[in-house]
Amino acid sequence: MDKPTATFLGLLFAGFLSVAQAAEPETVITFDSAQIGKPVPTWTAKAVVFELASAPVRSQAVGRVMFFPHLGSGKTGPDKIGILNAMAEEQAIPVQAYFPMGASSVTVSFWASTGCPALLEAFDKDGNLLDKASVDSAPSRKSPAEMEPNFELTVKGAAIAYVHFSGPRRGDFLAAEQVRFTPLPATAPSPAPTAAAATK
Repeated sequence: MDKPTATFLGLLFAGFLSVAQAAEPETVITFDSAQIGKPVPTWTAKAVVFELASAPVRSQAVGRVMFFPHLGSGKTGPDKIGILNAMAEEQAIPVQAYFPMGASSVTVSFWASTGCPALLEAFDKDGNLLDKASVDSAPSRKSPAEMEPNFELTVKGAAIAYVHFSGPRRGDFLAAEQVRFTPLPATAPSPAPTAAAATK
């Protein structure tokens, strides 16, 4: 191998190595440790804060999220846990996940009542919409003995500060079972979104 070729290959390898070292690993959040059936105003895991995106309008009650199991046959281990809007009369309020250090990609694994629509939206720290993904109707079980099928939605952006997931109508439910995100390189945490920004 001649010297110019060896030098070029060396530089190319160094570039690939630099990119690999700079890439942030994906962070995974599940809710298996949460208390089932107990509504709470907020829930935090790996610095990510989950809560309702806005306060209820039909009552003076504090907005809450809640956890319940993705019931299965028991053949594959413990049932998984999902987070959802706990306000039965105000299912239109999105659940918000706030990323203090920002993110460039967020993927949420859901399950839902049959036919429930689902929407995942990503916003920057100023409340500007960066990206969105949706399904018109959650997949349905092929038989009553099956679990509700999981499906995933992914949003991307240069600096995602928070995401909203929503879609259920009265009588529907939409539960997030897992959140995977790629954090931005370490910087100062961005402030939590204000109520005005969160509903922009």
